[in-house]
Amino acid sequence: MPNAFIATIVALTGVASAFLPTAPSPTSAVHQRSSHQNHHHLQSSSPLTLLSMVTAKSTTTTSEELIPRQILFGNPENTSPLLSPDGNHLAYLAPSPDGVMNIFIRSNFAAAADENDENELFIAGRMITNSPKRAIRSLAWAYDSSTIFYMQDDDGDENFHLFAVDNATTSVSDDDGIIPTARDLTPGKDVKAQNIFTNYRYPDQILVGTNQRNPKVFDMYRCYYKTGELVLDTINPGDVIGWKVEDVSFEVRAATVRNSVDSSTTVRVRSRAGSIDIDSDDNNEEGDGKDTEWRDVFHYPYGEEGGLINFCPDDGKTGYITSSLGRETTALLKVDMMTGETIEEIYCNEKANVGGITLQRDTKELRAVTYNYARTERVFYDDELEKDYEFLKSTAPDSEMEIGVASRSLDEMKWVVAYSSSSGPTSYVVYDKLKQTVSPLFVSNPKLLPYKFAPMEVVSIPARDGLELVGYLTRAVEKGGPPTPLILLVHGGPWARDYWGFNPQAQWFANRGYATLQVNFRGSTGYGKTFLHKGDKQWGVGDMQHDLTDSVEWAIREGIADKDNICIKGGSYGGYACLAGLTFTPDLYKCGVDIVGPSNIKTLLDSIPDYWAPLRNGMLLKIGDVDGDEEFNKKISPLYHVDKIKAPLLIGQGANDPRVKQSEADQVAFSMTEKGIPVEYVLYPDEGHGFARPENRIDFNGRVEHFLAKHLGGRAEEFAEVEGATARFPLLEKEEEGNQAEEA
Repeated sequence: MPNAFIATIVALTGVASAFLPTAPSPTSAVHQRSSHQNHHHLQSSSPLTLLSMVTAKSTTTTSEELIPRQILFGNPENTSPLLSPDGNHLAYLAPSPDGVMNIFIRSNFAAAADENDENELFIAGRMITNSPKRAIRSLAWAYDSSTIFYMQDDDGDENFHLFAVDNATTSVSDDDGIIPTARDLTPGKDVKAQNIFTNYRYPDQILVGTNQRNPKVFDMYRCYYKTGELVLDTINPGDVIGWKVEDVSFEVRAATVRNSVDSSTTVRVRSRAGSIDIDSDDNNEEGDGKDTEWRDVFHYPYGEEGGLINFCPDDGKTGYITSSLGRETTALLKVDMMTGETIEEIYCNEKANVGGITLQRDTKELRAVTYNYARTERVFYDDELEKDYEFLKSTAPDSEMEIGVASRSLDEMKWVVAYSSSSGPTSYVVYDKLKQTVSPLFVSNPKLLPYKFAPMEVVSIPARDGLELVGYLTRAVEKGGPPTPLILLVHGGPWARDYWGFNPQAQWFANRGYATLQVNFRGSTGYGKTFLHKGDKQWGVGDMQHDLTDSVEWAIREGIADKDNICIKGGSYGGYACLAGLTFTPDLYKCGVDIVGPSNIKTLLDSIPDYWAPLRNGMLLKIGDVDGDEEFNKKISPLYHVDKIKAPLLIGQGANDPRVKQSEADQVAFSMTEKGIPVEYVLYPDEGHGFARPENRIDFNGRVEHFLAKHLGGRAEEFAEVEGATARFPLLEKEEEGNQAEEA
């Protein structure tokens, strides 16, 4: 359930990060009088653009017409479909009449599926939530097949609360038009919920972690969601960063612990849960002997990767872990949970870590393992499951599509399956396992269907030291055509990675005349421990940034990129990489776009949320000692090198960002302005770490588009005021404050 929540959030915001878009004039933000008065700077570019000149000699990869930003970056029509555990109902996300993503329910869905077989099954359902401004981006069913859970924060502050909607499956015909009132299961100011577990054996309970007792740590609570009763179940002693639950007993039986001194990771295990004396001064858990005592069973020194996957149904005596100990990438192991000894090494891929793991729900027998070097690959251990996937692959519209299971009924007789492509929207189908039929459900964004999109190519890029980097290239013109401007699109994290698939930004850039290159530079995850830790202490002036430089130079050598028209763009760490690129390699880039990127690494770490405290030392080991070495911090922090910037910069920031505070954008924007370096700065007061509201996303992307058209020469759709967008311009506001002070 937590993974489903995260995946949905990423899909709807376009920002995944671990911290964890026409510059009007050389001092653009200073000259902005208002977003309305600035429109004379945001007109469509001339028809004689770089792209129109290129098309005389080559074929473009996307539609000749401009694909509207509203279609690329607005709400999907429907997304995130989830079958209820009993298979009778379908929940999904869709826009409300006010254009805000909310939860809808299609009741009695199973009956419709049985009647329609090969025909399209989707009929619009009943809206059961009414979030008036900020999209709901995640949902899950309770095992009663009647209650829906979802998570929501406040204007991007990331203090997500867990909500429940009761009796969600009332049919449309019985609907009285009244939207149910959602109940906050984790109330409290500045409370954050995470680590959520459900269990079909205990359909009236969930386990949820919150920091309501101590803002720095997450204890586990047992929630009886029908009544809202929240009972403290397991206390965090201060060093636990994650929990695991044994299924049969539905007890918290494992804890992932981070050592704050050496940043090693330990998995603690207990044989059964104890009771809590809430009146005790130290709030320690009590038990009836050694069975309730926590034991350190698995240990991963800093530099190693791995963790507990699940217990086996033998009262937790055995289980599955992943581990890189003694190997380069993580392997899947079956282990003795009492001694930590390996019973069986099941699978390991020499180039990529173990990814998704599918276990049989009751027996915990292994069914499949995935890994992803460049694309998702599956290794099957269950013949029946393999036949299911072979059948689904045979019915896919395109053999290049990737297959994902969005949800299954509890008896696994009905599945909702996602077919994903790099050159079009995701389509969802319902697979009836018994009948061996696939029926269309819906396309997430059917407004994209009339347009032509570019395929995303997997590329291998050699770094200067010979390290192989996996990248993804989206061309603006067919292979063999002339070089075009290039957008180097840098992922956040940085301890994350890019994936193959449909990327609205890459398609947008291709349609405007720019190739897009995304690179899994060293420090990215999924490629083994050496690749990950080759990024240690390599920010800004080191090899992580060199990998980005080498990737641009590769694209130039390959005839893909026009060397005089390169832009670097990214969010979170990608925003930092943009600032580092403009400061440390100022002659390489024509312009840059920084979204929620830190400019001073010391102030970044000093302002992280309280509950990141156990992770802070690990961040220092990866980044470098910016606490104890002031000169090192200055060396890698772009703020101290602003005077080296030659290229125009566009900054986008959310005022409520709990990871990269507004001050990170303020300090670099004001410093550039003072030095007369061209910068434009847009602040959204109702956003956090990225732009979740489509109004703000479309507004900012409109500004990006004209910024790029001015500096790189591509095409641009006319800029229009976006109703509901909240853009503010801090540089302009400061100038006006100064003018008023002078007049006074």
